[in-house]
Amino acid sequence: MKGIQKEHASGRIMRKIVLNTFVTLDGVMQSPGGPEEDPTGGFTYGGWSFNYWDEMMGKVMSEVMGKSFDLLLGRKTYEIFAAYWPNVKTGPDKLTAEALNHARKYVVSRTLAKADWENSTIIKGNVVNAIRDLKKQDGPELQVHGSSNLIQTLLKSDLIDEFRIWTFPLTLGAGKRLFGEGSIPAWLKLLDSKTSSTGVTIAVYAKGEKVKTGSFALGNPTKTEPARHKRVNKDK
Repeated sequence: MKGIQKEHASGRIMRKIVLNTFVTLDGVMQSPGGPEEDPTGGFTYGGWSFNYWDEMMGKVMSEVMGKSFDLLLGRKTYEIFAAYWPNVKTGPDKLTAEALNHARKYVVSRTLAKADWENSTIIKGNVVNAIRDLKKQDGPELQVHGSSNLIQTLLKSDLIDEFRIWTFPLTLGAGKRLFGEGSIPAWLKLLDSKTSSTGVTIAVYAKGEKVKTGSFALGNPTKTEPARHKRVNKDK
């Protein structure tokens, strides 16, 4: 797929799953909004994105929230959102709160007994099949925010159609990473890129073709190359 929605057997266009994620330069996505979001694994840098926000970033987020969407969330992110956004009634985040509160939500969980946030449905059982069925249904794009464990399932099953990655100029060295073990190799196509006054890069990628490889090796190898190849192959 080259940045467009796929057709399924009925001939209808499948809706996209769109990932919207904050990451550090070393790929950490854990707990960007505050210390209490996700301290698992002894993570102590919760809230690392807070001091980077500027007017342009707020505008981009408003554009993301201003379109029609459903939410596809993991349990932890769902509980964080459900505890926060219904309580935002005024201020600059009022419109974002309204969009999130009114959106249809699908929460993936093996343990959640009920989902009280308005328009919420719990997905259990075979998650991959259930999400594939969601993509076939009529409706707006399915946005994924946070949800690091769910993202790994989506990546391994090649279910993400578009990546909106906000890369913050810092490294943390440890924490849950966006692209974990088991991610399917993918060639992504850059659709858009912006940079904030604080150095945050907001890039939008669509799934492209399969990964292609090549070589910058000299046409006529030097005399030292055979020995190097032998050492490299021995270390495999």
